[in-house]
Amino acid sequence: MALKRITLRDFVIVRELELDISSGFSVLTGETGAGKSILVDAVQLALGARADASVVREGAARAEICIEIDSPDWLHAWLEEAGFSADTDSLLVRRTIDAQGKSRAWINGSPATAAQLREASEQLVDIHGQHAWAALTRADAVRGLLDSFGSINPQPVGASWQAWRSALQSLQEARNAQSSLQNEHERLQWQLTEVDKLVPGKDEWDDLNAEHSTLSNANTLLETAQQALEQLEGDSGSALGAIAQANKAQQLLQNQELLAHDFKGFGEILAQSLAQMEDAAHSLHAYLRKTEPDPQRLAQLDERMALWMSLARRYKRPPAELFALQSGWKDELTRLEAASDLDGLEKAERAAYAQFTAACAALSKARKKTAPQLSTAITQAMQGLGMQGGHFDVALVALDEPAAYGAERVEFLVAGHPGSTARPIGKVASGGELSRIALAIAVCTSQLGRAGTLIFDEVDSGVGGAVAETVGRLMKQLGKDRQVLAVTHLPQVAACADNHLQVSKKLDGKQTVSGVQAIHGEQRVAEIARMLGGEKLSGTTMAHAKEMLGQ
Repeated sequence: MALKRITLRDFVIVRELELDISSGFSVLTGETGAGKSILVDAVQLALGARADASVVREGAARAEICIEIDSPDWLHAWLEEAGFSADTDSLLVRRTIDAQGKSRAWINGSPATAAQLREASEQLVDIHGQHAWAALTRADAVRGLLDSFGSINPQPVGASWQAWRSALQSLQEARNAQSSLQNEHERLQWQLTEVDKLVPGKDEWDDLNAEHSTLSNANTLLETAQQALEQLEGDSGSALGAIAQANKAQQLLQNQELLAHDFKGFGEILAQSLAQMEDAAHSLHAYLRKTEPDPQRLAQLDERMALWMSLARRYKRPPAELFALQSGWKDELTRLEAASDLDGLEKAERAAYAQFTAACAALSKARKKTAPQLSTAITQAMQGLGMQGGHFDVALVALDEPAAYGAERVEFLVAGHPGSTARPIGKVASGGELSRIALAIAVCTSQLGRAGTLIFDEVDSGVGGAVAETVGRLMKQLGKDRQVLAVTHLPQVAACADNHLQVSKKLDGKQTVSGVQAIHGEQRVAEIARMLGGEKLSGTTMAHAKEMLGQ
């Protein structure tokens, strides 16, 4: 798997560019300011780096970046799960940034977020920047490098540290608030005692209101039911009820339905209506039999509702909220009782701390095993980078108290010369040495993970001569197994490349534009000669360039 193609439009000083990237070791060279690192910046943006409007070429509406990468089999499952097409052998990433800084992205033609770009490509392309040495003095970066080299996962320590700190905070808060907790506990208990006398049901208030309304209007309801029955069945006088009249009308229609076919349908409608009226009459009879005024029950309801209203006024809540209020107080009381349980909180804190220290011990064991391995690997790489006899050491310094990242501090120590004592890297290494050590680390760590493309952005700054040749050979060696792309100003590194890309700039009207082309033969000789001796090419520099390329 490798980076196959980069396409740019209106990006910084690039108007339009389509560049095929070959396998093996490729270099990007060119004059200072020609835009060598622009391509690296474009790849980083395509991989999800933060974007802003400054990358849009002056006068253009938006910048567009598109990269195509071989898609390994193990990435297909992620693509399908994330909702992207996995039908091709390539991962196509496109990103646009407009003049207002607004960014949009796509993966295989479907909209994607910057986070998804990073997730999809973080194991495909590995970029080592020209200021990689700056990380050698940062504690978090040093620690992360060691853990990555040993495939060590520090997350269990961080999680157990958070759990212990949370348990410790709960214990401290309980200790500091014992007096106020006790007062709050007593208040809640008294309030609950008052409400518990009522024993409010969840929907009782609504049920009480409904029953009270029925009983308080019992006489009116009975009279209404009786009147409705009389309308349906007729009274003891002379008037016929609705049921009798409907029966009579149905009989008249049945008698004549042979003469008029429609009468049969009308009769059926009346029959249905008649059945419904008889059901209503039956229900009204049942209602009248079971319903009667109940002054005693009404008095009980009045007493019960008065108690509800009294408690509701006392706690300034609607009566219907009393049940929820009681439940909330019970939950709060349970929480307070737990917070007041110092013995339980102390046991929980001790258990969380024990789990944290156990996780720290496991992490320390893994780091102690990995530190000598990383020390040896970087020391070996330093020997070929002009630091013969130098020694690199990964030191683990125990902390007074374990922290979220473990029980030790990780330090990089270096002895630049044979026989000298290894000291902290930031105190003894010069700028050039820091660059070489960073390069040694990059070479060692680049073999980690499964990224198929390694990009080095001027990590060889500060070196030259024979060391530069070694750098070139190291990158060429890496290029046998993976795709390597290096931005360099060193002719010794460029001469080792399998493929040479030249970045140049020119004036187009009033604007400067940048372009890239693959160079071979005499063009490549001339570029190596320029890197050796400047713009004025001499027979000596040309001969030297040919010799370097021949080697």
